[in-house]
Amino acid sequence: MQRGGISHWLRTRPITGFPAAFKLLRMLRSVYRRCGDFDVYHINWLQCALPLPDDGKPALITVLGNDMQLLRLPMMKQALRRSLRGRRAAICPNASWMQQPLEEMFGDCASITSVPFGIDPSWYAIQRPVGSQMAPPCWLAVTRLTTDKLGPLFAWSQPLFNNEIRQLHLFGPMQETIALPDWVRYHGPVTPEQLAKEWFPRAQGLVTLSHHAEGRPQVMLEAMAAGLPIIASQLPAHADIISNMQTGVLCDSQQEYAKALAALEDPQINLRIGKAAQTRVKQGLGTWDDCATRYVRVYRRLLGRPDND
Repeated sequence: MQRGGISHWLRTRPITGFPAAFKLLRMLRSVYRRCGDFDVYHINWLQCALPLPDDGKPALITVLGNDMQLLRLPMMKQALRRSLRGRRAAICPNASWMQQPLEEMFGDCASITSVPFGIDPSWYAIQRPVGSQMAPPCWLAVTRLTTDKLGPLFAWSQPLFNNEIRQLHLFGPMQETIALPDWVRYHGPVTPEQLAKEWFPRAQGLVTLSHHAEGRPQVMLEAMAAGLPIIASQLPAHADIISNMQTGVLCDSQQEYAKALAALEDPQINLRIGKAAQTRVKQGLGTWDDCATRYVRVYRRLLGRPDND
């Protein structure tokens, strides 16, 4: 099911949209019932656990940042608890900052185990030698274009970029009608291959000033794996992966943002923070194979099997 499908209906549609949302739930329930030859449900996103059949089979349910928004809806926690009743369940957020609120909501009926996603090895292979950056300095913002995802990016950047001292290159699909300043270089959607080959090796860093309910943004992890420093807003999801002035820079004012840009345009600081970011994600997250191993451990616990079986 497309990411955000059901929760998008539930959060953004008037009451006339609910029948379509419930139709999607019924369709998913039918799929669950037809596919019975398995040991464990692996369900992506809490919304997709709502129609679980009452068959007692164990379930692993992944959680992203948007799922925490879903839990604010009336009766949603009760509905999900009902879906978990009578089965072993593991709720697996992809970031540790979600662990505590999920423990409070579901810790008595499911195990809460953070399972971070992995990173494709190709990102770790990117080379960013000192002195390879573009002149003037080139900064990247890779995001869906919505008001919440952009945050104060344009307002804070305008006096810092509107003079050709540095450039801001913006990538991503336009999902809301957003007026783009003429000093922003907007490229539209971008492929991972383009970022890896054309942009990450020569950029100063990645900027994200999002106000969105982030989980653990994958583009940030890929940038860190490539040794690309990040300037990010003060969100739990960002603070979960960035240690300020060690593996990136966190800021919550235009003044702090300006200082971060200036600091990371020093080649030695840029290299030091980029290398520290790469080491952190390599040791803490690894690759998708490492992520798969983490999920297998959860499967075994749900099935009552030892890890070395």
